[in-house]
Amino acid sequence: MNYEDMLEKAYNELPEIRVSKKRFEMPKVDSTVSGNTTYILNFTQIANYLNRDPKHMVKFFSRELAAPGGVQGTKAMFVGKFSRRRLQEVLENYVNEYVICKQCGHADTKLVKEDRITFIECMACNARYPARSIR
Repeated sequence: MNYEDMLEKAYNELPEIRVSKKRFEMPKVDSTVSGNTTYILNFTQIANYLNRDPKHMVKFFSRELAAPGGVQGTKAMFVGKFSRRRLQEVLENYVNEYVICKQCGHADTKLVKEDRITFIECMACNARYPARSIR
């Protein structure tokens, strides 16, 4: 068997690469401040778009903002006054850490919890690596 035949055989045995044609767009935060409380009005829509549990996202936001928070219906609320720019910055940090695959850069990932460890699994390249826990 010559080199070209072996190369052709190797290419034929490679798994099919799944590539999504749609581009990932960073969601925009829609927020309002009422008194000493900041609300993210489209919080559950953002969580659904990112395929993440809103509780996980609220925990991250609370840690980053150093403010208690929670989910109320489709909104998230945080004690304190935060600018839309700051909230967008926190969302981008969340996406970079828990959504975008570190191997291929796609956003088609999911969080999978096994025992006490949470893993990020990429649907595009099948990469799997542990996610940093939120304390």
